[in-house]
Order: sequence, then C-alpha cells, then structure tokens
Amino acid sequence: MSIYELSVPTTNGEELSLADYKGKVMLIVNTATGCGFTPHYKPMEEMYEKYHDQGLEIIDVPCNQFAGQTPGTDDEIHEFCTLNYNTKFPQMKKSDVNGENALPLFKYLKSQKGFEGFGMSPMALAMKAMLKKIDKDYKNNPDIKWNFTKFVVDRQGNVVARFEPTTDMKKVEECVKSLL
Repeated sequence: MSIYELSVPTTNGEELSLADYKGKVMLIVNTATGCGFTPHYKPMEEMYEKYHDQGLEIIDVPCNQFAGQTPGTDDEIHEFCTLNYNTKFPQMKKSDVNGENALPLFKYLKSQKGFEGFGMSPMALAMKAMLKKIDKDYKNNPDIKWNFTKFVVDRQGNVVARFEPTTDMKKVEECVKSLL
C-alpha cells in the first residue's frame, strides 16, 4: 500500500486524497486545543509559512482521544487555531487516531513508524510516568501516545520520521527542511 491511496475526511464532509500531495513533503499531526503541547501550533504555522512554497503541506487532524483535550466542534477548533495561532494550513475533521475507529491514514502511519520513545527531557520523563499508569505496555505498541505526534512523509510518499510531542520542534523543522 502507498500513502497516496489514502484519504482523510475534511471538515466539510469531503475526503482529501493524499494523492493530491504527490511530490510534496507532508507533516501529518494529531492535534488538540487544550493540551500542554497546543503551543506547537506556533512553530508548525511558522514552518508552513516558511516552507509551503517549497512543497511543505501540513495535515492537521484534531483528535479528542487523549484526556478529552479537544472537546469542541470542527468549527470551534478552527476558530481557536486561527484566533490564537493564525494558522493557515488546513484542518481536517476531528477523528480518532487509535482503536477500531482510527483513520486508515493513522493505521498506515503507525505501521510504517512505531513508537521509539520520548527522550530524556523533563517533559519526556513526565510523559513516561503518566503513560505507565495508563498502559504498562505502552513502549511495545505503535499506538499514538498523545496529542501532537508528528509524522514526516518525503516527496516520494515514504514515512521517514515519527516525532513524539516531547521532541523539540527545531528537530522536526530540521527533518522537514532536509527533505525540501
């Protein structure tokens, strides 16, 4: 299977075919409006403005599966992001990224890049402690662990990187820039 065979639901009820992004670098991320990582919207928007003309596309999939941190409607989420972070990249329909109702896109991404750890920052250590209480086996499955997990797809459609929310956004930008 190729990522270009997949699509993601948009807020207007249509399907966005990822084939439309052939030849582009994609940053695919599950987001939340009420999370400690919500400020990631700022560097994501900065990357979008800096690199969109060079071929970067951001696919923002709001998700409410992690501590109910995205409770709003699609319209409320969009309004929050544009008012607080001036986002210009498109947001998709709020969707699941884990479980039986997970978007096929996220099932595919997880099959290509599994969980490799949170790192050793203070925030990473806090995430490890929290997740251990939720799922003792969290290290051994590819599930999305929290909001703002990011996948980078190169111009040929290969999933080349997975960044957990604890990863410094500068590393994400370095990866994206290297593919443009």
